[in-house]
Amino acid sequence: MTSAFRIDRVLADRPFAEACDPVLAVPDERRGLLAVAGRAVGPWPQPVAVYRTADLACVALARCRFPVHALAFHPDLPLLAIGTGSYDGGYFFEGELLLLDLESGAAVSLFEHWSGRQVLGLEWLDGRSLRLLLAPPDDWRDRAAWQEGHLAELHRDDWRAVAPASVPPAELAGPRLAVPRPDGAAAARLLLDGLHSGREPRGPIGAVEELADGRLLLATPEAAVECRTPSDTVAWSLRREGYGGEFAVAADRRSVFVRAAEPPSVAEHSLTDGSLLARRELPGRFTLVACADGPPALVPFRYGDLRIRRGRLVYTAPHRRPSQSEQWLVAADPSQLPAEDRPYRPSDRYRGCFPLSWDPAQTHLPGPGVELPDGSLVYAGTVHDGHGLQPGGSFVVRRGPADGTPRWVFRTDRPATALDLDVDRDAVHLAYDDAELVTLSATDGTVRRRGPLTVGRVAVVATALTVPGPGRLLLGTTDGRVLSCTT
Repeated sequence: MTSAFRIDRVLADRPFAEACDPVLAVPDERRGLLAVAGRAVGPWPQPVAVYRTADLACVALARCRFPVHALAFHPDLPLLAIGTGSYDGGYFFEGELLLLDLESGAAVSLFEHWSGRQVLGLEWLDGRSLRLLLAPPDDWRDRAAWQEGHLAELHRDDWRAVAPASVPPAELAGPRLAVPRPDGAAAARLLLDGLHSGREPRGPIGAVEELADGRLLLATPEAAVECRTPSDTVAWSLRREGYGGEFAVAADRRSVFVRAAEPPSVAEHSLTDGSLLARRELPGRFTLVACADGPPALVPFRYGDLRIRRGRLVYTAPHRRPSQSEQWLVAADPSQLPAEDRPYRPSDRYRGCFPLSWDPAQTHLPGPGVELPDGSLVYAGTVHDGHGLQPGGSFVVRRGPADGTPRWVFRTDRPATALDLDVDRDAVHLAYDDAELVTLSATDGTVRRRGPLTVGRVAVVATALTVPGPGRLLLGTTDGRVLSCTT
């Protein structure tokens, strides 16, 4: 069930990488630790990283549902209290109180109610007592709720033994008082810059590709394409402004195509220096995909579409077939277009392949995938449920090219973020949003490796995954780093 896996190199690394863009920093001088809360880019959880001040190594990491407002080290135990929360946009101030164990790395959420309360301040009065400043539960007919809050105290004999969801709403009652909402971001950045000048906030990697000369191309929230040299310096970068979230390298490997959002267009840039070579407007919104025969192609843009890389055909879904009620996967052959028209002209001859869901009672939402040499597809997806993702509701499936019959299905509880195929090793590599990395047999779906993706002592989430060659793996992470790995 296991296979070799090794991180050979961490690229785009820098101090405090795990914390992304810092918003709050609290030191523990006695233990030589520094807790840093950050602001994540996009739909990702908000990070809280704990560093040793001696060497700035990250020793613990928590991921929070809400923005972080307060941090407090326990005076005696290896615990960090984390207060989070935000306004839900219409009524409630929601949030969590978390305890991060600095030795095990485990974090528990303590509020009993699912929506919790927004925590604005934390202070350990002694080893048994924790004082909380809380926003009011809601702002219904209460304009002062945005400037005031409640004072509460929690008492426990052993805070390391506190169970999840063990603090009921009744324990959060307390006197009302004025509660400021200070912004600690400027002070946090000043503190971190004083410890090391190399801090650089970066967002999640959306795509990563390796060129023949060892350079890497990355898509980030800041750059539509960032080109990094083998020595891990930035050779050139295209600003994200106006561009979409994907790129595709030309067949001759001399240029890269980038989709622009407004107006819809495709731009071609030189791989030598990033200079603009050509730009053509498109007749609508499309997604740019790499194809097996070399030149990239366009597929109609639809939210949540199946995204098949390097296929001989280009695929899109969902699509309702005439006279059919179920959603269908459709495909087109991009080789029918003249090479000079790609990727500026989309294919217009799509054919129905098979229903997107092989179970008529379910609605499947497709995600990333690859086409195998025999034309079958391996892709990840989730089963739609009105109550959210259910246990076992995330899947990876291999479907035959003729009628879409599943040859194997692998199920998990969390959605996949990225997927790619190592043809020579008959391996499918998958990354998940809970930092799990899985390797399956492409032939029968057997699990070859499954475990957390870790850098040092902390788990990291991969948002981009590419197989640049047999037995190799490139992983882009939520904190903007790239891991070069051997499998």
